[in-house]
Amino acid sequence: MTARVLIIAGSDSGGGAGIQADIKAVTMLGGHAMTAITAITAQNTLGVQAVHAVPTDMILAQIDSVASDLGVDAIKIGMIGSAETAAAVAERLSQPDLAQAALVFDPVMVATSGSVLADSATIDAFRALLDRAMVATPNLPELDALGGEEAVLAHGCSLLVKGGHAEGATVIDRLLETGEGEVARWEAPRIETKHSHGTGCTLASAIACGLAQGMPLEPAIARARDFVRLSLLDAPGLGAGHGPMGQQYVRNDGLFTGPALNQITLPASDYAASVAFYKQMGLKQIVDSPDNGYARFEAANGVTLSIHVEKDVGDGVAGGATAYLESGALDAWVAYLARRGVRFEQMPKDEEWGWREARLADPAGNRLCLYQAGEYRRYPPWRI
Repeated sequence: MTARVLIIAGSDSGGGAGIQADIKAVTMLGGHAMTAITAITAQNTLGVQAVHAVPTDMILAQIDSVASDLGVDAIKIGMIGSAETAAAVAERLSQPDLAQAALVFDPVMVATSGSVLADSATIDAFRALLDRAMVATPNLPELDALGGEEAVLAHGCSLLVKGGHAEGATVIDRLLETGEGEVARWEAPRIETKHSHGTGCTLASAIACGLAQGMPLEPAIARARDFVRLSLLDAPGLGAGHGPMGQQYVRNDGLFTGPALNQITLPASDYAASVAFYKQMGLKQIVDSPDNGYARFEAANGVTLSIHVEKDVGDGVAGGATAYLESGALDAWVAYLARRGVRFEQMPKDEEWGWREARLADPAGNRLCLYQAGEYRRYPPWRI
């Protein structure tokens, strides 16, 4: 069944953050996005010019309408609008028809441009939503406004401490649990771009979508992080300020446990002729390495095809084809297969090009590579 995600948040007329970013994230990850809009904003990449709060009764009416007909598997809360709305929404979400839905609370207080989106009374009222939440996803300034890590954990929810506002070349995100402290962390190189509007909204909605699809919290966060990073890399560069990300361009880049058939490498004997042929076929070349006899092409849906002139074969005869099956949980997949008698020529190994690979052959001798690449499938260091 399609995962149903209710998003309670404000509208961004520029399409970069808020409801618009939420819908894009949930849709691209295979869920069905439903909304209860808390505020209408006039904003663009330069800032927020005006805010019109939606009356609390209307927000509740939207929630009731969705819950009574479509049903809700997970909920994401972003910009809430007022203390009155925060209290009313928390009370509504505790009712039996919504009490079992996983809640991701992204306590939006300040826009990327610096515009204040929550006053002190509203921030105080966030406590009721923290009591109901499965996980809270504040950025560092928002976490400080909420009283710090222990103050949030005291509500019994998990806490994802996001490192995007910290200094340094590495972004560190930490998942904390009440009574356990840090249970997981993720580290990745900082992506330097001003087109990062909507990162928090996108992350929280992507997590909510994963939870709605039945994923445990930690892998839901891991997939959501990859989705955000790929969206940053795909940002279209719109606007003069903090522009929107490129959620619409993200493809199946390891955002699943797999397996998925994502690449075929074909033998070639004439590098230039094969490159020209596949360009003529309408594929986009993303790797050009004539010294290695290797070129890679991408189709419109993100699937890739490679050609390889294997110089060590001799007599100008090209080697065989290799099929690449991708997984977001390679080691667990390989271990499962090995326990059931599948023999591997190479167990999972980190390769210098950023992939983790295992290799084997099928009963007919055809070559297979099982791999995990994450954000490096479409953006390897050697991509042109």
